[in-house]
Amino acid sequence: MARSSLYQQVASELRRAIYSGEFGPGDQIPTETELMDGHQVSRNTVRLALGELENEGLILRMRRRGTFVRERRPLLMRPQDELLPRGDSRPRFDSFVFAVTSEGRQADQNIEVQIVQPPEDIATRLELVEDRALAVVRRRLRFVDGQPYNTNDSYFPLKLVSDSEIVRPGDIKRGANRVLEELGHPQVRVIDDISARMPTPDESARLQLEPGTPVVVYVRVGYDEEDVPVRVAVSVLPADKHLIRYELERH
Repeated sequence: MARSSLYQQVASELRRAIYSGEFGPGDQIPTETELMDGHQVSRNTVRLALGELENEGLILRMRRRGTFVRERRPLLMRPQDELLPRGDSRPRFDSFVFAVTSEGRQADQNIEVQIVQPPEDIATRLELVEDRALAVVRRRLRFVDGQPYNTNDSYFPLKLVSDSEIVRPGDIKRGANRVLEELGHPQVRVIDDISARMPTPDESARLQLEPGTPVVVYVRVGYDEEDVPVRVAVSVLPADKHLIRYELERH
Protein backbone atom coordinates (compact mmCIF):
# COMPACT_ATOMS: atom_id res chain seq x y z
CA MET A 1 0.00 0.00 0.00
CA ALA A 2 1.27 3.51 -0.82
CA ARG A 3 2.81 5.41 2.07
CA SER A 4 0.30 8.27 1.65
CA SER A 5 -2.58 5.80 2.07
CA LEU A 6 -0.97 4.28 5.14
CA TYR A 7 -0.52 7.55 7.03
CA GLN A 8 -4.04 8.66 6.08
CA GLN A 9 -5.38 5.37 7.43
CA VAL A 10 -3.54 5.85 10.73
CA ALA A 11 -4.78 9.46 10.92
CA SER A 12 -8.34 8.35 10.15
CA GLU A 13 -8.39 5.78 12.94
CA LEU A 14 -7.00 8.24 15.48
CA ARG A 15 -9.46 10.91 14.32
CA ARG A 16 -12.34 8.48 14.75
CA ALA A 17 -11.16 7.62 18.27
CA ILE A 18 -11.04 11.30 19.19
CA TYR A 19 -14.47 12.16 17.81
CA SER A 20 -16.05 9.06 19.37
CA GLY A 21 -14.72 10.01 22.81
CA GLU A 22 -12.37 7.07 23.13
CA PHE A 23 -9.67 9.71 23.61
CA GLY A 24 -11.16 12.67 25.45
CA PRO A 25 -9.86 16.22 25.84
CA GLY A 26 -6.51 16.18 27.61
CA ASP A 27 -5.99 12.44 27.14
CA GLN A 28 -2.62 11.20 25.96
CA ILE A 29 -2.77 9.16 22.77
CA PRO A 30 -0.44 6.18 22.12
CA THR A 31 3.23 6.92 21.63
CA GLU A 32 4.91 6.82 18.23
CA THR A 33 6.37 3.40 19.07
CA GLU A 34 2.97 2.05 20.12
CA LEU A 35 1.37 3.39 16.94
CA MET A 36 4.17 1.86 14.83
CA ASP A 37 3.67 -1.54 16.45
CA GLY A 38 -0.11 -1.37 16.40
CA HIS A 39 -0.36 -0.41 12.73
CA GLN A 40 2.82 -2.11 11.48
CA VAL A 41 4.07 1.10 9.87
CA SER A 42 7.26 3.14 9.95
CA ARG A 43 8.00 6.02 12.31
CA ASN A 44 7.84 8.46 9.41
CA THR A 45 4.33 7.25 8.51
CA VAL A 46 3.21 7.76 12.12
CA ARG A 47 4.69 11.26 12.17
CA LEU A 48 2.91 12.17 8.94
CA ALA A 49 -0.38 10.99 10.48
CA LEU A 50 0.20 12.96 13.69
CA GLY A 51 1.18 16.02 11.66
CA GLU A 52 -2.13 15.87 9.82
CA LEU A 53 -4.10 15.72 13.06
CA GLU A 54 -2.04 18.54 14.53
CA ASN A 55 -2.80 20.71 11.48
CA GLU A 56 -6.49 19.97 12.00
CA GLY A 57 -6.20 21.24 15.57
CA LEU A 58 -7.15 17.88 17.11
CA ILE A 59 -3.93 17.07 18.98
CA LEU A 60 -1.10 18.86 20.72
CA ARG A 61 2.42 17.43 20.57
CA MET A 62 4.54 18.37 23.58
CA ARG A 63 8.25 17.68 23.55
CA ARG A 64 9.35 15.05 26.06
CA ARG A 65 5.77 14.68 27.33
CA GLY A 66 3.87 13.07 24.48
CA THR A 67 0.87 13.77 22.30
CA PHE A 68 -2.46 14.85 23.78
CA VAL A 69 -6.00 15.51 22.59
CA ARG A 70 -6.53 19.24 22.67
CA GLU A 71 -8.82 20.68 25.29
CA ARG A 72 -12.01 21.93 23.67
CA ARG A 73 -14.58 24.10 25.40
CA PRO A 74 -15.79 26.41 22.66
CA LEU A 75 -17.47 29.68 23.56
CA LEU A 76 -20.98 29.81 22.10
CA MET A 77 -21.55 33.05 20.22
CA ARG A 78 -25.03 34.06 19.09
CA PRO A 79 -24.57 37.13 16.85
CA GLN A 80 -28.32 37.76 16.58
CA ASP A 81 -28.50 38.46 20.34
CA GLU A 82 -26.53 41.67 19.86
CA LEU A 83 -29.57 43.35 18.32
CA LEU A 84 -32.21 42.49 20.90
CA PRO A 85 -35.35 44.65 20.66
CA ARG A 86 -34.98 47.81 22.66
CA GLY A 87 -38.07 46.86 24.66
CA ASP A 88 -36.49 43.60 25.77
CA SER A 89 -36.58 43.29 29.55
CA ARG A 90 -33.20 41.59 29.82
CA PRO A 91 -30.35 43.83 31.06
CA ARG A 92 -27.94 45.14 28.45
CA PHE A 93 -24.31 44.07 28.72
CA ASP A 94 -21.33 43.93 26.43
CA SER A 95 -22.20 40.96 24.18
CA PHE A 96 -18.91 39.16 24.86
CA VAL A 97 -19.25 39.51 28.63
CA PHE A 98 -22.85 38.31 28.42
CA ALA A 99 -21.88 35.23 26.37
CA VAL A 100 -19.08 34.26 28.75
CA THR A 101 -20.90 34.87 32.02
CA SER A 102 -23.96 32.99 30.71
CA GLU A 103 -21.76 29.87 30.72
CA GLY A 104 -20.62 30.50 34.29
CA ARG A 105 -17.16 31.54 33.16
CA GLN A 106 -15.00 34.57 33.94
CA ALA A 107 -14.65 37.32 31.33
CA ASP A 108 -11.95 39.98 31.15
CA GLN A 109 -10.47 42.22 28.47
CA ASN A 110 -7.62 44.61 27.83
CA ILE A 111 -8.79 47.72 25.98
CA GLU A 112 -6.86 50.28 23.95
CA VAL A 113 -8.52 53.27 22.30
CA GLN A 114 -7.03 55.24 19.40
CA ILE A 115 -8.06 57.84 16.85
CA VAL A 116 -6.83 56.59 13.49
CA GLN A 117 -6.97 56.91 9.76
CA PRO A 118 -8.74 53.57 9.26
CA PRO A 119 -7.40 50.93 6.87
CA GLU A 120 -8.89 51.14 3.41
CA ASP A 121 -11.23 48.18 3.83
CA ILE A 122 -12.59 49.62 7.09
CA ALA A 123 -12.90 53.10 5.61
CA THR A 124 -14.84 51.65 2.68
CA ARG A 125 -17.26 49.83 4.97
CA LEU A 126 -17.76 53.00 7.05
CA GLU A 127 -18.08 55.12 3.89
CA LEU A 128 -15.20 57.36 5.00
CA VAL A 129 -13.03 57.00 1.90
CA GLU A 130 -13.89 60.18 0.01
CA ASP A 131 -13.30 62.69 2.82
CA ARG A 132 -10.60 60.58 4.53
CA ALA A 133 -12.38 61.08 7.84
CA LEU A 134 -10.94 59.73 11.06
CA ALA A 135 -12.29 56.86 13.11
CA VAL A 136 -12.11 55.78 16.73
CA VAL A 137 -10.96 52.20 17.22
CA ARG A 138 -11.44 50.26 20.41
CA ARG A 139 -8.97 47.34 20.36
CA ARG A 140 -9.71 44.54 22.77
CA LEU A 141 -7.83 41.41 23.72
CA ARG A 142 -10.46 39.31 25.42
CA PHE A 143 -9.97 36.57 28.02
CA VAL A 144 -12.04 33.65 29.26
CA ASP A 145 -11.05 32.12 32.60
CA GLY A 146 -7.72 33.94 32.38
CA GLN A 147 -6.83 32.61 28.91
CA PRO A 148 -6.64 34.84 25.79
CA TYR A 149 -9.64 33.89 23.65
CA ASN A 150 -10.05 36.41 20.84
CA THR A 151 -9.43 39.93 19.63
CA ASN A 152 -12.04 42.51 18.68
CA ASP A 153 -11.33 45.83 16.97
CA SER A 154 -14.40 48.07 16.73
CA TYR A 155 -14.25 51.16 14.50
CA PHE A 156 -16.63 54.14 14.77
CA PRO A 157 -16.74 57.38 12.74
CA LEU A 158 -15.09 59.99 14.95
CA LYS A 159 -17.68 62.63 14.06
CA LEU A 160 -20.43 60.47 15.58
CA VAL A 161 -18.80 59.50 18.86
CA SER A 162 -16.26 62.26 19.62
CA ASP A 163 -17.98 63.38 22.85
CA SER A 164 -18.95 59.94 24.15
CA GLU A 165 -17.58 57.16 26.32
CA ILE A 166 -16.51 55.36 23.16
CA VAL A 167 -13.44 57.59 22.76
CA ARG A 168 -12.35 57.11 26.36
CA PRO A 169 -10.27 54.12 27.52
CA GLY A 170 -11.84 51.62 29.83
CA ASP A 171 -14.73 49.20 29.76
CA ILE A 172 -18.26 50.25 28.85
CA LYS A 173 -20.37 47.99 31.04
CA ARG A 174 -23.55 48.34 29.00
CA GLY A 175 -21.66 48.04 25.71
CA ALA A 176 -20.77 50.49 22.95
CA ASN A 177 -23.92 49.56 21.03
CA ARG A 178 -26.06 51.05 23.80
CA VAL A 179 -23.95 54.22 23.69
CA LEU A 180 -24.62 54.48 19.95
CA GLU A 181 -28.35 54.22 20.70
CA GLU A 182 -28.10 57.02 23.23
CA LEU A 183 -26.33 59.14 20.62
CA GLY A 184 -29.27 58.66 18.26
CA HIS A 185 -27.71 55.93 16.09
CA PRO A 186 -29.27 52.59 17.03
CA GLN A 187 -28.14 49.76 14.80
CA VAL A 188 -31.19 48.36 13.05
CA ARG A 189 -29.43 46.36 10.32
CA VAL A 190 -26.14 44.48 10.19
CA ILE A 191 -24.08 42.71 7.55
CA ASP A 192 -21.80 39.88 8.67
CA ASP A 193 -18.85 38.55 6.70
CA ILE A 194 -17.20 35.39 8.04
CA SER A 195 -14.03 33.88 6.62
CA ALA A 196 -11.24 31.56 7.76
CA ARG A 197 -7.46 31.69 7.41
CA MET A 198 -4.27 30.92 9.23
CA PRO A 199 -3.22 33.50 11.84
CA THR A 200 -0.53 36.12 11.42
CA PRO A 201 2.56 35.82 13.66
CA ASP A 202 1.26 38.71 15.78
CA GLU A 203 -2.13 37.03 16.23
CA SER A 204 -0.48 33.74 17.16
CA ALA A 205 1.61 35.49 19.81
CA ARG A 206 -1.22 37.60 21.29
CA LEU A 207 -3.67 34.70 21.40
CA GLN A 208 -1.04 32.10 22.42
CA LEU A 209 -2.12 29.81 19.58
CA GLU A 210 -0.77 26.31 19.16
CA PRO A 211 0.75 25.41 15.76
CA GLY A 212 -1.82 24.55 13.13
CA THR A 213 -4.69 26.50 14.70
CA PRO A 214 -6.74 28.41 12.11
CA VAL A 215 -8.74 31.52 12.94
CA VAL A 216 -12.16 32.75 11.90
CA VAL A 217 -12.35 36.41 10.94
CA TYR A 218 -15.79 37.77 11.72
CA VAL A 219 -16.60 41.25 10.39
CA ARG A 220 -19.87 42.96 11.33
CA VAL A 221 -21.02 46.28 9.88
CA GLY A 222 -23.87 47.99 11.73
CA TYR A 223 -26.23 50.51 10.12
CA ASP A 224 -28.52 53.04 11.79
CA GLU A 225 -32.09 54.00 10.90
CA GLU A 226 -30.85 56.20 8.05
CA ASP A 227 -28.90 53.21 6.68
CA VAL A 228 -25.61 54.93 7.55
CA PRO A 229 -22.79 52.63 8.70
CA VAL A 230 -21.92 53.50 12.29
CA ARG A 231 -19.68 50.63 13.38
CA VAL A 232 -17.35 48.01 11.92
CA ALA A 233 -16.30 45.26 14.33
CA VAL A 234 -13.50 42.87 13.33
CA SER A 235 -13.11 39.80 15.53
CA VAL A 236 -10.34 37.23 15.20
CA LEU A 237 -11.56 33.96 16.72
CA PRO A 238 -9.37 30.87 17.18
CA ALA A 239 -11.39 28.14 15.48
CA ASP A 240 -10.94 25.62 18.31
CA LYS A 241 -12.36 27.99 20.94
CA HIS A 242 -15.53 29.31 19.34
CA LEU A 243 -18.87 28.11 18.05
CA ILE A 244 -20.92 30.67 16.08
CA ARG A 245 -24.63 29.84 16.05
CA TYR A 246 -27.21 31.64 13.95
CA GLU A 247 -30.88 31.07 14.58
CA LEU A 248 -33.09 32.20 11.71
CA GLU A 249 -36.85 32.36 11.80
CA ARG A 250 -39.10 32.55 8.78
CA HIS A 251 -41.75 35.27 8.87
